[in-house]
Amino acid sequence: MKVARFHAPGDIRVEDAPEPVAGPGELKIRVRNCSTCGTDAKIYKFGHHHIRPPRVMGHEIAGEVAGTGERVQVIAAIPCGACAECRRGRPAVCPAQESMGYHYDGGFAEWLIVPAKVLAVNGVNAVPDGVGFAEASLAEPLACVLNGQTLAGVGTGDDVVVMGAGPIGCLHVRLARARGAGRVFLTDVNAARLAVAADLVRPDAAIDGDVVEQVLKLTGGRGADVVVTAAASGVAQEQAVRMAARRGRVSFFGGLPKDDPVIRLDSNLVHYRELTIVGANGSSPAHNAEALGLIATGAVPVGDLITHRLPLSRVLDGIELVSRGAAIKVTIEP
Repeated sequence: MKVARFHAPGDIRVEDAPEPVAGPGELKIRVRNCSTCGTDAKIYKFGHHHIRPPRVMGHEIAGEVAGTGERVQVIAAIPCGACAECRRGRPAVCPAQESMGYHYDGGFAEWLIVPAKVLAVNGVNAVPDGVGFAEASLAEPLACVLNGQTLAGVGTGDDVVVMGAGPIGCLHVRLARARGAGRVFLTDVNAARLAVAADLVRPDAAIDGDVVEQVLKLTGGRGADVVVTAAASGVAQEQAVRMAARRGRVSFFGGLPKDDPVIRLDSNLVHYRELTIVGANGSSPAHNAEALGLIATGAVPVGDLITHRLPLSRVLDGIELVSRGAAIKVTIEP
């Protein structure tokens, strides 16, 4: 079979590999779609401390179970199910968490073995009728967005600002709508990317320039109930706190570069406005199942966010499109 393996930073090769055989408790999947994300682009450039090469990449996975043809979606983040956090119902922050495409071979391949520990935490979900494989592969990033908005308490009537008009930002806009937000504003420093995303997800306003000033103007000086930083930007995080309304919630959804993770925070704004700042890290198996349901019902449409569908032989083209911000969502079809 063909696979796309990471060998070193700047070195991903599409090459031949033996077709895998499932062991006890494992599941063999014929991969039909594995979508790309910004993390894949970062791994290509810099590697990752959890990846010991060579490793087949890809973690947004949907396909068919060998022998039965059952259509399934596979989680990316694998909680251990036994630690203190998992026992407390917090599997998204399991300290022993492993991941498909990192610790185990991922979905940039024609065939994939799903480890037994994925099945042990209910990490393989049946794809509902009417949902394509490409759309099902987007359940994984939507699950992460769902986790973030649940932690931030996005709800009915909220004014929500999403900072970052990439695929995650687009999913945040649509999920906020589905959760009953009153108005949703989308911002980005890249005017061209903002225009493309806004044309798809139709925020109430698309904002570039001085975002704090414009958000305050749009909200009559009050600020936003929820601000989500769906970008790896310390500046965005600082701005988010400044534009939050009293009792507002700020979600630091996008992590910062490891060599520059510190921001300047006006703690008096947090104190006097009674703000809540929350992190958001990945998702749980339950979030994946819920995300598939949101896609299946049409509550969160995702099909039109897939702007490029490429064969496995062009996976590097897909990663390059993601790196340049020239696509919303790129899916690979092995």
